[in-house]
Amino acid sequence: MKAVLLEEHGDVFVIKDIPEPICGDNQVIVKVKACSINHLDIFVRKGMPGHPIKLPIIPGGDASGEVIQIGSKVASKWLGKRVLIDPNIVLESGRVGIMGEDTDGVLREKVAVEESRLLELDDKIDFNSAACLPIAYGAAWRMLITNGNIKPGEQVLILGASGGVGNACVQIARMKGCFVIAATSSDEKGDKLKKLGADMIINYNDEPEFHRTVRSLTGDGVDVAVNYTGGDTWVRTLKCMKTGGRILTCGATAGFDPKTDIRFIWRKEIKIQGSNSWTKEDIQLLLDNVLEGKIIPVIHKVIPFEQINTAHPIIENREMFGKVIISFQD
Repeated sequence: MKAVLLEEHGDVFVIKDIPEPICGDNQVIVKVKACSINHLDIFVRKGMPGHPIKLPIIPGGDASGEVIQIGSKVASKWLGKRVLIDPNIVLESGRVGIMGEDTDGVLREKVAVEESRLLELDDKIDFNSAACLPIAYGAAWRMLITNGNIKPGEQVLILGASGGVGNACVQIARMKGCFVIAATSSDEKGDKLKKLGADMIINYNDEPEFHRTVRSLTGDGVDVAVNYTGGDTWVRTLKCMKTGGRILTCGATAGFDPKTDIRFIWRKEIKIQGSNSWTKEDIQLLLDNVLEGKIIPVIHKVIPFEQINTAHPIIENREMFGKVIISFQD
């Protein structure tokens, strides 16, 4: 079967023939139909400071597909089922890792996974939409709901709102009855964010000192800010907060070691809450909300498997609105 391989850190993936997966007693074989690309995949490709990646590796964490084989200890009901795979894995060390980063991932035609990591897909949810959910939407759910405990009526500022995590945050915050201020890089993306549920838009290319705009809109700042970009946005985010406000973060796509100003943290008693990963239960809740129409996975572009090397530049150049999907479907 064919698989995407990263043989050395750099800019190019190769597609090679590899052996078919072997199905263990507690495993199933999933014929992959769709995968989504995350910023995590870009970090893996380039190399991650402090987190060595064992090469070569098959990248990719998010995948949906169809179960075509089951192990001897797997419930027969799974055979032929449409499924979404939870990318979380337990490593030999006992630490929780992610497919495509800590072990081989899902960018291949077939993959063997444990029965415990399967979520059944309703026929009303297509493979591409399902593949958007685990890493990006799962991280957003844990950040805002599980750890952030956002409440109806709170003002929520979302930076990087045009990407997968950002799109999810806008929809989740709106669903919870919050007032959503979404920051993005263009008026065109701003219009799309309004349709997605944002109440107000900030174009940070036009307004690089976005904290001034936030304070003019809110008076004393926002209750909650979502910042998973880091970099130059960090201090300005501190300046956006009202007393007792909460900054939620699950990443640092623009830089993990930004300048900071701790005066704002103590003067305004700001709480900074980190979130890492998601749970299988989080993904199931997302699927339930998608089925009810409360959350709509946003897809920027669907790219055929053979054109994998065109996917990362779209994300790196911030050209996308929503998720980039790799399709294995005929």
